[in-house]
Amino acid sequence: MKMNKLNSSENKNAVTAFFGDIVACVKEHYPVIILCVLGFLAVTGINIFDMSMTQTISSFRLEDFEVGQISDRTVFAPRTIPADEMNPVFIEEGEKIIRKGFPITEENYAKLQKMLESPFYLDYRSFANSELYHFLLATMWFLFFAFAPFGRKIHLREMVFMVICFILVFACVVYGSKTSYFEDSFPLLVIIPASLMVLTDAILYGQLPAIFCSIVFAFGVFNASDYQIVPFLFTLASCLASSVIVRKIEKRMDLILVALMLAVFNAVITVILAVIFNEQFAHLPLIIVGVALNGFLSGILTLALLTPIELILNTASVFRLVDLSDTNTPILKKLYQTANGTYNHSMNVGILAENACREIGSNGLLAKVGAWYHDVGKIDQCEYFTENQIDGVNPHDKLAPSLSASILRSHVRKSVEMAHQMHLPQQVIEIIEEHHGNSIMAWFYAKAKELDPNVNPVDFTYPGNPPSSKEAGVVMLADTVEAACRSLENPTEERLEKFIEKLMNDKMEHGQLDNCALTFSDLKKIKASFVKFLVGFYHNRVKYPNQKDPDSEQKTEEGEKTEKSPKTEDEKPVLGEKTLEEAKIHG
Repeated sequence: MKMNKLNSSENKNAVTAFFGDIVACVKEHYPVIILCVLGFLAVTGINIFDMSMTQTISSFRLEDFEVGQISDRTVFAPRTIPADEMNPVFIEEGEKIIRKGFPITEENYAKLQKMLESPFYLDYRSFANSELYHFLLATMWFLFFAFAPFGRKIHLREMVFMVICFILVFACVVYGSKTSYFEDSFPLLVIIPASLMVLTDAILYGQLPAIFCSIVFAFGVFNASDYQIVPFLFTLASCLASSVIVRKIEKRMDLILVALMLAVFNAVITVILAVIFNEQFAHLPLIIVGVALNGFLSGILTLALLTPIELILNTASVFRLVDLSDTNTPILKKLYQTANGTYNHSMNVGILAENACREIGSNGLLAKVGAWYHDVGKIDQCEYFTENQIDGVNPHDKLAPSLSASILRSHVRKSVEMAHQMHLPQQVIEIIEEHHGNSIMAWFYAKAKELDPNVNPVDFTYPGNPPSSKEAGVVMLADTVEAACRSLENPTEERLEKFIEKLMNDKMEHGQLDNCALTFSDLKKIKASFVKFLVGFYHNRVKYPNQKDPDSEQKTEEGEKTEKSPKTEDEKPVLGEKTLEEAKIHG
């Protein structure tokens, strides 16, 4: 009896925990769930149109036909229409209403008339099937973006953009298939704009989201084309190729080459599909030209639309990051002129972060740009930061530790404010905001604790959050390592390696790397990259022959001058056996 009660209690606890997890998941991801619902409702509206309108509404007029006429086209019934009192003709889905090359009978004409008279009939079975299909697709989409290990924060605007792209592709195929020319599977390939959407998404957000969008778009086209396999395979192949082609482009004009490559690929895949599915080659050349033009225009339109889209979404595309990595930007020029030490520090951190990110397969360009701009807030009070104190005068010696900590904390807030004013990409702003995480300023905290043992550590903690992306985590480590290694005496490779490992372990122990998805393997590669760069940066040079220390040489010259007796006015410098005046006169 006790065992039954115990089992019952355990089951209740398991059920409670299960529903508790569901509630927690909904609370965490409710914006994504709302977006999925809105996208699903938009697709439902398109589905209602698709199910209630016949494909012949826009493809022919009843006035174009008459009884006894030889039909110039074949018309299929897109759905089943039952007989009624007004028109007792029954139409079955897929039935050939009229056939090209055959005369139109009275029964054929009556069926054409019935199809046009009942455009708003809804096949509830087909509609329910389509809704269930898109519900499963939306569920797959939600699970991917909610739980996939992207290694970075996924913003809501990114998902909104992808949902809009899906709706546009789906609507284009649905409406396009209603026309007379594009109702067949191969001509339909010409008007599918999925490559354009995937190219834009890959440039703005990376290859992994673009690959997933390629799969989702292909399944959407599969449903919109009434489950025809050719449009599905073409969309999948073209989109996957688009996401791979743009993987390493760095200049906007490279998109012209991408457009040409995609045009060729679309033409080739169309020929392959035509051979596999025994398509008639009479009208195939025109279709090949159309799909090639589709691919080419996708690249050109991506080039045209990318700038306004990336500004609206405030995203860090490769082209925008390349523009920001120009050292002639006004803010970097001002940083160089006002706080030269901070400028050099930022440049070195950028090199460290970029090299390390490339070693672990992350976005090195994003890390470099984030590192270059991470300390722009030091421009206002640059003299309070060690790298700018040339004469060895430290203003903090005269300040209370709490005030010093307040000044140091403020540079993160100022940097973020300046980044917003310059409209920097959100990913760059996050790196700036998170480059110190919520770590404590140990030196000032220890100094304050000597004066007051009850001092609050919160007053000496940076106001940011721990890094949320791999790039932000690498920039934090690069910032710490570059600054700390300047004080290391005799920076040999062994000493640098041990010192860097200690600095990275400290960050891990204080939980600063918990949210950025860096693995132990990544950290090992990052450390090796840091050591390699800093060994080259701090390497000892070979002393040149007869090289003297400038300071000792200057002291020697000053001592010799003091030993010599002062010259009289009558004394003249001698050049060999001639005086300087004689040398001037006689040449």
